[in-house]
Amino acid sequence: MRTTVLVIFCCLGWTIRAEDGYRLWLRYDRIQDVTLRDAYARQLGTLSLSPGIDTTDVQVGAALKELRTGLDGLLGIDLAPASAPPGNTGLQLTLLPSGRDSSVGEEGYRIHNADGRLTLAARDGSGLLYGTFHLLRLLQTGQVLEGIDLVENPAYDLRILNHWDNLDGTVERGYAGFSIFNWHTLPEVIDQRYVDYARACASVGINATVVTNVNANSLIFRKDYLRKAAALADVFRAYGIKLYLTARFSSPVELGGLETADPLDPAVIAWWRAKADEIYTLIPDFGGFLVKANSEGQPGPNEYGRSHAEGANVLADALAPHGGTVMWRAFVYDSDPDADRAAQAYEEFVPLDGKFRDNVLLQVKNGPIDFQPREPFSPIFGAVPQTPVLLEVQLTKEYLGQGTHLSGLAPLFEEVLRADTYRAGAGTTVASTLSGIAGVANVGTARNWTGHPFNQADWYAFGRLAWDPGLSSREIYEEWAAMTFSDPGVHATVVEMLLRSREFVVDYMTPLGLHHLMATGHHYGPGPWVDDLHRPEWNPAYYHRADSAGIGFDRTASGSNALAQYAPEVRATIGDPRTCPPELLLWFHHLPWDYEMPDGTTLWNSLARRYEAGVAGVRWMAEEWAGMAGSIDPVRHREVTQYLRIQLREAEWWRDASLAYFQSLNGLPLPVGVPEPPHSVDYYKSLDYPYAPGIRPRW
Repeated sequence: MRTTVLVIFCCLGWTIRAEDGYRLWLRYDRIQDVTLRDAYARQLGTLSLSPGIDTTDVQVGAALKELRTGLDGLLGIDLAPASAPPGNTGLQLTLLPSGRDSSVGEEGYRIHNADGRLTLAARDGSGLLYGTFHLLRLLQTGQVLEGIDLVENPAYDLRILNHWDNLDGTVERGYAGFSIFNWHTLPEVIDQRYVDYARACASVGINATVVTNVNANSLIFRKDYLRKAAALADVFRAYGIKLYLTARFSSPVELGGLETADPLDPAVIAWWRAKADEIYTLIPDFGGFLVKANSEGQPGPNEYGRSHAEGANVLADALAPHGGTVMWRAFVYDSDPDADRAAQAYEEFVPLDGKFRDNVLLQVKNGPIDFQPREPFSPIFGAVPQTPVLLEVQLTKEYLGQGTHLSGLAPLFEEVLRADTYRAGAGTTVASTLSGIAGVANVGTARNWTGHPFNQADWYAFGRLAWDPGLSSREIYEEWAAMTFSDPGVHATVVEMLLRSREFVVDYMTPLGLHHLMATGHHYGPGPWVDDLHRPEWNPAYYHRADSAGIGFDRTASGSNALAQYAPEVRATIGDPRTCPPELLLWFHHLPWDYEMPDGTTLWNSLARRYEAGVAGVRWMAEEWAGMAGSIDPVRHREVTQYLRIQLREAEWWRDASLAYFQSLNGLPLPVGVPEPPHSVDYYKSLDYPYAPGIRPRW
């Protein structure tokens, strides 16, 4: 329920309302510009449906319901379909017959205004639904409709959220409460959150979801749990969202009672085929499986002497008759603990190119390590031309403040999508090598879905870039700000905070290409000193390799030679520290503390100043946000203010603990302007957080 705050700005024509964030960017509050609202109302006051539109189709029905809800809220008009609008005005929904307007593809749409008639045309119900959300977005952001003629088609067929949600309601790396999917009460209880989740996903073009954790549980394939999953699929279907499930590779043993899960065993092959048949009986449009195998203790085909391709193919063959797909994650590093972790996924999967079934997609994280604040793009992109590839990014902020730090992720997503792999010559961007994009979801039972109000922008940005990777972060944030905050006077500042915030986090956590310095296990806070875990690549010290002489991981020919996995053009730039981008310098090079940087400063001074710049950036955000106190509803303003206090305290902790540790190795003074750590490195080492968020359950 929304309540009106007593502070009313009549001269500005708008009212500050209390917001709990539940409505996300789909707020549909009345447009306060009367002239603009009246112009929209004249244009959209009537609705006609072309012949062939089946109003009983669930996606058409969802589009019509959204139109009525949106136009009622934004314009105060009750829109009902009519046989024909009076004159040439009004909105017309049209299904394009085969052969007409070839510019519009599946799921795509055209919004066209000619002679006063606004037409929304699509080839299917999902296109009408996506077009409806786009039309409402135009109204929410105050765009001109006269003369508009736009065609939108998704860049990728698969735009999917991955939920790391467990069947008991916990969420691995979840920082916004528990899972929104209540398996205990399904299938009978259909929470309104399921519907609103699907609406939010569809509004930004997301068309698929995996509702179970990649660290999978075979129980999901039991008959009663499949019925529960079917109930979710029934809700999602109206919003064009296909349901996927994670498959535990050992399910034939754990659930089926077989003695082996060997993918070449006839009984195992038969078990997966029977299970797929059973699933499609309950969920006719089931999407398929997401699999994590032979990684971090998860079972897989390697245990039987089989390759990842042989493991993926047995599942793919079971799904193929039904049109299903297998998404096989390339996140592996167990094969050789003494090798460079950054090189292992490439070494494992590139030789398998062309050996996967056509309905297998290789799901590759944006970087070669693990969702770090900044990584170079994974060298697998473009290196497996015969295998469809999904880019996997993380919305939940496992390594970027764990949900309490303001860190807009659109620049990170944009950075990797636009990176040039040079695999087929200049211009072979990561985006051009993909068949789809997957995002590890950041939603939970928090009333505002994502915990930190600004984390909603990551969900929004992921969907928009998965639909159109050519969008800029600024464009996306300008949309989100306009749809999320009522006062236009705050939009520019909100956008700047989002655009700059990720770089602040990089600076106070992992500047100049440092990476994986987080405390082990829970990944909360700094732990660059950790070096006593039994696997080398679990230790933060493994990644920075700092000593009295220098710092950084040498991945050139003189070191691990992981750089050799990139195209020659990339190697030529990155291989020389003088031409390597500073933001990746210590990812690829081990350099002395007194190495001269391009601006003439030493590496040590530059590193220390980066840490301080990150902290200063958080102070700037806190000051900017405080200055908008009268222009943002008090609930959200107070929430963000409190989170910024946490972020500033933890940014200072990261700076002080990291510099204290590195000083204990090199003995160098800090440059002017960088404060001395208030405690010794032993103090920072002594800090203990046994209940930090994100600790994996040990069952």
